Amino acid sequence: MSTSRSSAPPRAGAAVSGPMGIFGGTFDPIHYGHLRTAFELVQALHLPEMRFMPAGNPPHRDPTVASNELRLEMVRVATEGQPGFTVDDREMRKSGPSYSVETLAELRAEFPARPLCLIVGMDAFLGLPSWHQWRDLLSLAHLVVAHRPGWRAPSMGPLGEMLVDHGTGTVGDLHEAPAGRIFIHAVTQLEISSTDLRALIGAGRDPRYLMPEGVRRILLESGCYARKEVARG
Repeated sequence: MSTSRSSAPPRAGAAVSGPMGIFGGTFDPIHYGHLRTAFELVQALHLPEMRFMPAGNPPHRDPTVASNELRLEMVRVATEGQPGFTVDDREMRKSGPSYSVETLAELRAEFPARPLCLIVGMDAFLGLPSWHQWRDLLSLAHLVVAHRPGWRAPSMGPLGEMLVDHGTGTVGDLHEAPAGRIFIHAVTQLEISSTDLRALIGAGRDPRYLMPEGVRRILLESGCYARKEVARG
């Protein structure tokens, strides 16, 4: 299994400018749906860096199946070699829940003037009011909502009001201020989900062409999603 650390994020103070995309998730496992979304946003928003941030103990999700170590290795292998893609394991190093507002506060302290763009799906955006201290997010970062077919941006309620006050359709707004705007962007929807991949692998099927080959090898060698036989007797 590869132990390369070439995709580690630049250190604070490193010569990287322009907005930083922050792509969080359990990545259990990472697949081409994640990678294509990140790639399209890097191109569309002119992001010099897209930082993948695997969640350690996400408060809104069930516990992960793969270990933190294995998920981190899969993300590193999947992003290796793609300019602008970096990996940050800070949430995995926390002992408690991984709250986005706390992660953004840490990044803001490290990069006081740099624009930060938190990437969320439309479904996650619609659930934003359930997030910890969700109203503080825009004081720390921009929100970039990756639009998925079948979802519509809210026009009423607290999220509708937030879009009226902070929404923008201009990419330049994400570069000119460090935080405070909401940008919705349609991305190519690949019908791949981590849940379906775990079920597919558990059924003994091959995930080839649904994820990078390096990730596939890690999964097949580790057997972490293989269906375990129930002991008898």
